[in-house]
Amino acid sequence: MDRIYKFDGIRNFRDFGGYQGAGGRHIRTGVLFRSAQFGEATETDMTGLARLNISVQADLRRPDERDRHGHRWPVAGVNVLSSDKGRAKDAPHVRFLSEVAVNAAQAHQWMVEYYQEAPFKEQHVDLFRDWFSALAELEPDQAAVVNCAAGKDRTGILCALTHHVLGVDRDTIFADYELTNEAADVAGRLPEMARMFNAHIGKSHAVEVYHPFVGVSEGFLAAAMDKIDQTSGSVETYLDEVLGVGLRQTQQLRDKFLI
Repeated sequence: MDRIYKFDGIRNFRDFGGYQGAGGRHIRTGVLFRSAQFGEATETDMTGLARLNISVQADLRRPDERDRHGHRWPVAGVNVLSSDKGRAKDAPHVRFLSEVAVNAAQAHQWMVEYYQEAPFKEQHVDLFRDWFSALAELEPDQAAVVNCAAGKDRTGILCALTHHVLGVDRDTIFADYELTNEAADVAGRLPEMARMFNAHIGKSHAVEVYHPFVGVSEGFLAAAMDKIDQTSGSVETYLDEVLGVGLRQTQQLRDKFLI
């Protein structure tokens, strides 16, 4: 299936359904979407979004990100899940990149550590929990979307957890996660993004320093999942004890989204 949607002002928008889940059943398509932020959506984009019948949006951005980049949504009555926690003057990666000297290995390690912390940040736990609760209440003809700023890190973790709940195998979870590199045209955009970042922070970091902040790597998601295993004992225990998604809700979600 062609799961990548092309918009003028929205990047990395795609359907993360369609994969085989528990019991050989497949996730319904056209109901679970993931994306970067919508602040630059054009009127044509808004019309396209309206056709998707999205009734739940989990906006994983910090409040300062929402303030800077705004928010546009085409449908009245959408249940927007957001958090006022975690406000910061500058994005954490911008503070890191503003240091005197940063090389590619340091940038990669910074992102690994970010992924290790992300599943346990208070605002993420709240939003992840709210996302699963909202999915459980979704009507059969309704859809949901999760986004952050670039639709790759916070969104990537939550989509991986959603796939896990629905019984998608690990290799497929990681393949879908890495699809960001294609959907967001990371190879094509990286040089220009590096130039813009350097101009913004007054640095001259090498282009490869910026790859972890523009694209994704299997090792990043693996770091998050491994940390969940180390801290909670298993992804299932994390889902149950941290997010409140136990066996009953897991079965409810599978019955709702698998066919």
